[in-house]
Amino acid sequence: MLQELSDWVWQERLWFPEGLGWADLEDRDGRVYAKGQDLWVVLPIALAFIIIRQIFERTVALPLASLLGVKETVRLQVSPNPTLESFYCNTSKNPTQSAMERLCKQTDLSERQVQRWFRRRRNQDRPSLIKKFKEASWRFTFYLLAFFAGLATLIDKPWFYDLKEMWEGFPVLSLLPSQYWYYMIELGFYVALLFSVAFDVKRKDFNEQIIHHLATIVLLCFSWCMNYIRAGTLVMLLHDSSDYFLESAKMFNYAGWRTTCNCIFIVFASIFIFTRLVIFPFKIIYCTWVYPVTIYKPFFGYYFLNGLMFVLQLLHIFWAILIVRMAVRFLTTNVCWTEKVDDERSDKEETDESEEEENDVKKEKKKNGALQNGHAAHNNNHCNSK
Repeated sequence: MLQELSDWVWQERLWFPEGLGWADLEDRDGRVYAKGQDLWVVLPIALAFIIIRQIFERTVALPLASLLGVKETVRLQVSPNPTLESFYCNTSKNPTQSAMERLCKQTDLSERQVQRWFRRRRNQDRPSLIKKFKEASWRFTFYLLAFFAGLATLIDKPWFYDLKEMWEGFPVLSLLPSQYWYYMIELGFYVALLFSVAFDVKRKDFNEQIIHHLATIVLLCFSWCMNYIRAGTLVMLLHDSSDYFLESAKMFNYAGWRTTCNCIFIVFASIFIFTRLVIFPFKIIYCTWVYPVTIYKPFFGYYFLNGLMFVLQLLHIFWAILIVRMAVRFLTTNVCWTEKVDDERSDKEETDESEEEENDVKKEKKKNGALQNGHAAHNNNHCNSK
């Protein structure tokens, strides 16, 4: 039964242009071709990345955070309260008004005290700046190295300059050692990200990140098995070209280097929009969707590949909207270059009520002082005029 299902799934007419098949990808005459079983090496590479990341964060990222001046926010701890803790863990982190009234009766606390307890408890669960910095520095390091490694892999290839060359001789395209390691390392990294996503900082686009990681992994695995390797390497290089700017902007943001962070963010936004909304759809997708049908009749593998490409493009548009929204707010609201540009994907730290009251008191005193000074000056002028 399983063999019949496997034979049906891997029918040559589904995955190859007419007249071609698996026999064309068998090694011969010293030419090596990509094979599905090669992908098993991705699992130990992903495990190695997870281990290397732990070592990197302790030996490199943590000292770097201290060097750049990353400082933790002092968070007030909640007082132990089994009733509120049970509601927080099992029911909701944001109680409704009716639930708030019930909790007040059960704990003999005022509504303000219960609200304060939940604010502080939510803040306790938010990831620390150090954790965010370590995650950003790890990704920055990988994306930077991966980009230049990919550039070195592709810089002398004809399809890097003429994208139509990626179809020259398809699918009988021999595998180069540099392509093999570029693919395996990138795949291993994304698999490691998928494994560690439960422990990483969770942002508002968590679901979109999961979809992106899965789509990327499926796209790379499929392009490997079907020998769309030239297209796959171009997609990987394009994605890595902007990601390290984003991660470096996060690092400086967590360190409080606002001007540096904001400058890098503007560079990142420009590169992201140009590569993801211009080059990717109008160059790469054009050469995977429009150009191939001038050579071969459409087949299922052609539609499957482009379906995954369009999923990535939809995610690019989603993130581009967030980036443009942040950039427009930064450029049009008279924000100082030294002020922070907030990441709309991240949860903001909630200000404790006592801090809000203290700030309000300070503002009121400042306002009253200004009025008194103005009144005194008016009286002095009045007296002098007599």
